[in-house]
Amino acid sequence: MRAHLPRRAHRTALAGLLGAALAFAGAASAAPAAAPGSGERQAADLQGPLYVDPDSQVRRWTAANPGDSRQPVIADRIASQPQARWLSHYDPGTVQQEVAGYMSAAGDALPVLSVYGIPDRDCGGASSGGAPDLPSYQNWIRLIASGLGDHPVVIILETDALALEDCLDQAGRDARHAALRQAVTTLKSAGPQTHVYLDGGHSGWHSPADQAARLSASGVAEADGVFTNVSNFHTTADEVAYGKQILAAVGDPDLNLVVDTSRNGNGSNGEWCDPSGRALGANPTLSTGDDAVDALLWVKPPGEADGCAAGAGQFVPDLAYALATN
Repeated sequence: MRAHLPRRAHRTALAGLLGAALAFAGAASAAPAAAPGSGERQAADLQGPLYVDPDSQVRRWTAANPGDSRQPVIADRIASQPQARWLSHYDPGTVQQEVAGYMSAAGDALPVLSVYGIPDRDCGGASSGGAPDLPSYQNWIRLIASGLGDHPVVIILETDALALEDCLDQAGRDARHAALRQAVTTLKSAGPQTHVYLDGGHSGWHSPADQAARLSASGVAEADGVFTNVSNFHTTADEVAYGKQILAAVGDPDLNLVVDTSRNGNGSNGEWCDPSGRALGANPTLSTGDDAVDALLWVKPPGEADGCAAGAGQFVPDLAYALATN
């Protein structure tokens, strides 16, 4: 199974978040074109449709359980939607072939990969693991980049690597920043259609200025932008407002935002590990109605546990059904 990081709830939510509203499109599609003469980077850099992985855990479960009473709802509301493929096992012998096969299978669609293998991942928590050391990690990243070819792809690079770095000493944080800078450079070298986003945490965690400093030290200027809310539950409006504050603090107009909406339909209740009462958020789309927001994505596949209801990354039908029906 693929282990996904459960996101911790931290202290109080940021005060003064802008009440930004976001126009959603119900299906994955290409973003609107730039306004003539605007001179601003537009979300049209990403072209859809987003790729639906036929071998995801939820698709395998729905295929294997046609008589289950929960199956029709899970198939219709979750299995039909594009979701990220997580590269979360340190597997240098097979990862290049896996990535190349996934790019080929995607055809004309846009796949999303969540690369999740940095050493000291999750600070030894429920989603611990990753490469044994930073040189091994850089080799793993090179193999991933080699498998990408020139296929368009969105890379969600190392969820929580920055927001959760406080468990490291200063030397460890500096080494992690350097590793992420190198990883961005390596992945972007695959070609101009490789779009890389770095960890922005979420709106209930660090201040925008703090997260922006971590991102700047980690090579975000060479990436395409920042992702927020992966494996968490904060509302899209709060995440867009928070993400824009991060981008303003970084001060690079070429950077944009991606928000994970997979489980944020009812917002956050302050818990991070398989909390009850949550719901699916807006369907994945590239048509966000906001030039600063490249995509709404389902990075954390709905129904895959955070580490409390089951092992991190394990598909749990009851979790999926609850998200789909709440």
